[in-house]
Amino acid sequence: MSIRDARKQQSHQALLDAVLQLCTAGRSFSSLSLREVAREVGLAPTAFYRHFPDMEHLGLELVDQAALHLKKVLYQLSAAALQQPQHTVEHTLQLFFQAVDAYPPAWIFIIAERWGGCALVRQAIEREINFLIEDCIYNLKQHAATQALPCKEREALGHLLIQLAQNWAMSWIHLAQYTDIVEAQQQRLILLEQSQTQLHLLFCGISHSTRQPIISA
Repeated sequence: MSIRDARKQQSHQALLDAVLQLCTAGRSFSSLSLREVAREVGLAPTAFYRHFPDMEHLGLELVDQAALHLKKVLYQLSAAALQQPQHTVEHTLQLFFQAVDAYPPAWIFIIAERWGGCALVRQAIEREINFLIEDCIYNLKQHAATQALPCKEREALGHLLIQLAQNWAMSWIHLAQYTDIVEAQQQRLILLEQSQTQLHLLFCGISHSTRQPIISA
């Protein structure tokens, strides 16, 4: 790669990172202008077009990057659960929250912009979340505790687990913003315990499921 290409790649990623930083700080993607983003990285607005045709295409690439990160995290956790079943739920959740701490912007962007004002970005996020659910359902099929579930129940469980993961991640990130460090740590321990309880109740329900239809014919 030439020096020119390397610099272009750096500027390209800098634009993506600038949007993530602004969204992490509380801005919505749809509220950001091309000029503002270019200014954040010291580029002239016209230079923006060397990298993206418009803000929507930048947003779509951000969705790809963030979703890839989430997919990698969830895949690693699933693989660990399958390969090392002796690990406790607490240990698995600790690994999950460590992964959230490692890169909060990806979680914030995907979760917040899922309901954002840019239709193309919303659609792309919804598509990626559906891919995550499909991966989760496939992994559940490999797990001894859920192999025997009917397809519809396994699909419902996949949707629920991905939704819980999003809720846990945003709650965890929010607690990191506490100015009182001791209070933040205490609240995070409470969240960890609550998350364990939720999973415990969920899988207890699976193990005792009669698998009878809710509405009889």
